[in-house]
Amino acid sequence: MIKRKLLAVLLLLACAANAQETNKQELNKQDVKNEVMRILDSINKAKLPETKSGGGVEEHWYDRISLRGYAQIRYNGLFSTNDKVSCEQCDRSWGTTSTAPDAQANNGLFIRRARLVFSGQVHPNVFFYFQPDFASSPASGINNFVQIRDLYFDLSFDKKKEYRVRIGQSKIPYGFENMQSSSQRLTLDRADAINSSILNERDLGIFFYWAPAEIRQRFEMLVKDGYKGSGDFGVFALGVYNGQIANKLDGNRDLNVVARVTYPFVIGSQIIEPGIQAYTGKWAFTGEVSSGVIVNDPQYVKDQRVGATFVLYPRPFGIQTEYNIGTGPRYNTLTNTIDQTDLNGGYVLLNYKWDIKKQRIYPFAKFQYYDGGKKYEKDARSYVVRDYEFGIEWQPIKAFELTAEYVVADRTFEDSALPINRQQGNVLRLQAQFNF
Repeated sequence: MIKRKLLAVLLLLACAANAQETNKQELNKQDVKNEVMRILDSINKAKLPETKSGGGVEEHWYDRISLRGYAQIRYNGLFSTNDKVSCEQCDRSWGTTSTAPDAQANNGLFIRRARLVFSGQVHPNVFFYFQPDFASSPASGINNFVQIRDLYFDLSFDKKKEYRVRIGQSKIPYGFENMQSSSQRLTLDRADAINSSILNERDLGIFFYWAPAEIRQRFEMLVKDGYKGSGDFGVFALGVYNGQIANKLDGNRDLNVVARVTYPFVIGSQIIEPGIQAYTGKWAFTGEVSSGVIVNDPQYVKDQRVGATFVLYPRPFGIQTEYNIGTGPRYNTLTNTIDQTDLNGGYVLLNYKWDIKKQRIYPFAKFQYYDGGKKYEKDARSYVVRDYEFGIEWQPIKAFELTAEYVVADRTFEDSALPINRQQGNVLRLQAQFNF
């Protein structure tokens, strides 16, 4: 009987101890929970730093700069029938300019462009644009040098930024295709007739641009929505520039003057853009003339042009055509001199915009003609060009484009080293472009 009572007391004590321990654990858990809630509540009640949208923190100019870019990789070695067909201004990996009778082109893979674009509205009245190219080719066989393509500032005078002055190195407002970015252009190269006006399309100068805000938005839409626009270079442009091409010192004290008028009209479901442009100046030779070649007054050779443009944007069928006439330096094969002669030429491009879900396909065909000189090439090389180009651009995603272009070329290009040089041939050219 006593043993039973003693056992019962022990059991009661054990149960009481166990219950007390359980209560203690529950209390500890509750204490921890309460402490966590207190900390979270204090965090929620803490005053966080205000963001830019709240206006509590000063926004710096570098916060407004964006970064984008693109790269192009080409291969020009497919089905070539004549390696001596080439275009120095177009693509140094296409063909060869060697004078050797058995010369063959090194048509390997080639980085045509590798560009980064830094830009931003660093002040309500100041826009900044800087574009270096990491795939410049200053000499044959030497590739992938870094070179400034654009470095300019737009100073605007009104809230809508309809009136602005551009100061720095930028594109010269002459020609639609020259203004059109290489990331937007369908054909792999610009036409000789228009592009022979300004090498790399750029120079150092000061330009006034005007365009209504509505038209500036239209220029932006024509690029953004895949209609292959030229970008916003104003409805009216007027400016002066060195006239010696980009990244070179001016060769004389004569500034070139350029003017351009263009306007994108909406007619029903179509958009057309006619335009006219002209420039005048004096070209200065520096190191482009071979020994023995005679130039009369090499620092002041007249260089003038006027051109007309008509664009029917591809909605879905498009037409793009330009023609220019003028006067400039050109090599004379008969006298071994560089003369001031007339020039003329242009191109016609037919294209089509085909949307398949999120993909875009652009078939195109182009004919170009040019009869004139190229002042920035050796001896103001003389040209007669008649080329046909047939191709297609495929954009499966925004970050990638693939272009295939078949060229039927007939090019005469002559200088003191090649005074008789007409080359004809065909080639299939490929390009992969990456946008980022």
